[in-house]
Amino acid sequence: MTDSHTEQSMDVAKTLGLDKSRSKIHRLRNFLFFLILIAAGTASVLYWRTNGTDNTVKYETKPVQRGNLVVTISATGTLEPIKQVDVGIEVSGTIKTVEVDYNDHVEVGQVLAQLDTSKLEAQALQSSSALEAARAKLLQAQATVQEAEAQMARLNEVRKLSDGKMPSQSEFDTQKAAQARARADEASAKAAVAQAQATLDANTSDLDKAVVHSPINGVVLERSIEPGQTVAAQFQSPVLFTLAEDLTQMELQVDVDEADVGVVREDQEATFTVDAYPDEVFPARTTQVRYGSETVDGVVTYKAVLKVDNSDLKLRPGMTATALITVNKREDVILVPNAALRFTPPETKPEEKRGGGSILNSILPHPPAMKSTPREDTNGKSKDQKVWTLQNGQLTAISITKGLSDGKMTEVTSTGLEPGTELVTDMATAQ
Repeated sequence: MTDSHTEQSMDVAKTLGLDKSRSKIHRLRNFLFFLILIAAGTASVLYWRTNGTDNTVKYETKPVQRGNLVVTISATGTLEPIKQVDVGIEVSGTIKTVEVDYNDHVEVGQVLAQLDTSKLEAQALQSSSALEAARAKLLQAQATVQEAEAQMARLNEVRKLSDGKMPSQSEFDTQKAAQARARADEASAKAAVAQAQATLDANTSDLDKAVVHSPINGVVLERSIEPGQTVAAQFQSPVLFTLAEDLTQMELQVDVDEADVGVVREDQEATFTVDAYPDEVFPARTTQVRYGSETVDGVVTYKAVLKVDNSDLKLRPGMTATALITVNKREDVILVPNAALRFTPPETKPEEKRGGGSILNSILPHPPAMKSTPREDTNGKSKDQKVWTLQNGQLTAISITKGLSDGKMTEVTSTGLEPGTELVTDMATAQ
């Protein structure tokens, strides 16, 4: 009974067309839902593209200052005594005694070392004996000369008394030759005496030089001998000691680069540090800038000498030092940071138009468009240039004339900048 009633209702609905109306309503409802989803997605993408990123340009600034500017150059070198002497020896022999050691204070004439002089004393004694023998031969030659002269005088007297008849001319010539030979022997004997005297003087000098004396008042820096050591002075005098005259006054010899030597002068202030006292700065002053150059590994440098006061004897010869030489000063001047001189604002260009305005183009992401390109940086190529400041959020150029620079700050010689003015040093886009 029920089934027959249901079948009758369906037949009536088909007859009236009600089943088709319901199907259309269902399809329309699905289409509207799909359109709502597309609209929501499009709105989300548009919102993300317009508000999802913030391309606001933010600037970094630093203020203009008033103060003092000190321009320095850096150089490295070593500390040396003002006067340093290498003490050697001119004779060979065996070291008998060494009288001083490292760091000992010595005076002029003080004995530093002695050689074994037994051989030298024997040579001196032999030379002295040779001299005495030469002097004896000289006396003998002088006696022969006197004898020859006396004989010649007698012959002259006889000739005078005999009225030229006696002696014969042959006897007279023979005696005259004998007198000449006697005088020659005398001259030879005198030369032999002089030669023996010179040999004795040389041996005596070697004997004196066997004792090494200090030539200056100073300090022993190096000692290269020990007792019993043999030294040979045949071709070159060996160095036995190195003495420094006065360590309270020293000099710092630094190598100045050829790019900086043009501004280094005598009597300029300087400071330096050494590794032994890393937290202490020592004063100095330039005394000499040498014209001769030195080339090491293709780098050309010039030697500059700085005077150093070492009254407390903290500094020692040979220490490596890094010096800062003050080559120029400016007091109470306008200073701008070098970062502001390097800043150049970008050159803005119109944005490129994007392809069609279809929904698909608006939905799909695109790479960001290039809005600006940096201008060519001409800062630093001339004394006149521009710096930039912000006025009402916009970049404004200020023309300046540069002066000295210490690498961090630069002097401004033209007017137009006031201390405290904020200058743009960099820019960044906040994402």
